[in-house]
Formats: sequence, C-alpha cells, structure tokens
Amino acid sequence: MKSCPVCHAQLNDDCAFCTQCGAPQAAAEAPKSAPEAPAAAAPQPQNTYTNPNATYYPPAQPYVDPYDHTKEFDPKDISENKVIAMCIYLLGWIGILIALLASKESKYVSFHVRQALKIEVTQVILIVALIIPILGWLAYGVCTIILLVLRIIAFFQICGGKAKEIAIIRSFGFMK
Repeated sequence: MKSCPVCHAQLNDDCAFCTQCGAPQAAAEAPKSAPEAPAAAAPQPQNTYTNPNATYYPPAQPYVDPYDHTKEFDPKDISENKVIAMCIYLLGWIGILIALLASKESKYVSFHVRQALKIEVTQVILIVALIIPILGWLAYGVCTIILLVLRIIAFFQICGGKAKEIAIIRSFGFMK
C-alpha cells in the first residue's frame, strides 16, 4: 500500500491514478529480480477509475423546434393552400378575409390566419402609442418596421411549406 502525494488516500501499489482525487501516481517500481515472461492469455486489468465529480451528459438528441407545427398538417393540405396562405401576409386584413372565404376547411390556412391576426391586432394596439408625442411616434415606427419584418419572415416560411409561430408575438397570450 502507498499513499497519494496529493490527498494522502491509501492506494494499491499498482495504481496509476488516485481513486479519490485522480492525481497521477508515480510508476510502481518492480523488484529487480528476473524479468517475467508475459502471459499469453492473462487478462489485463481494466482501469475502473471513475471521477465522482464528473458530470454525466446524455447522448445528444436532435433539436426539435417547439414552435414548428409543420408536422401537424397534411402535406397535401400545405401544397394545395400555400398560395392562399401567402396572401394572408401580403394583403393584411384583406388577405385574412380572402383566406377565410377561400379555404374554410384547411387547417394549414387556419393556422396562418391566427398568426396573421396576431400581427394585425398588435398593429392596432400600437396605434395607442401615437397618443404620446415624439417618443410614442418613434416607438410606433420601430414596432411597425419589426412587424413588417415578421410578415416577410412568415411569408418566406410559407414558401418553404413551414408552419411556424411568429417569433416575437408568439409569446403574447391572446389568440393561442
């Protein structure tokens, strides 16, 4: 038996690392007698050292976007109603009305109507900011530009056949 020079734990003479702190140990000196012939079938000792402070990381799982609802819709429904869904974001309130009249049964279009309504209702709520001079006007302008960018992103997601919730306004509690 020997002791670890770092933590002074008692170790076997043949340990290469301390079982308590993991510090490398000096190689054990073999007696200066006749050299041993290697045994052909002798099993080699396994290094059973495990670090008690190590953090276990499970195997990596592929990332699944919780806001992507594309798999919930029939691919045929998506391909047949993609153009109508694009009109929703291009034409605003008129596009929403066209979509509601043109394809009442499409779940894909209904999803995008709800998303576009979130944008439109947010735009109407922003009108309240116009009451406040200068600061309110600036806030309204900036938020309107942000909503325009969100419309463009949603439009291109439809072009790709996706059904994702719109980034910033998805956290708003209305119209889930």
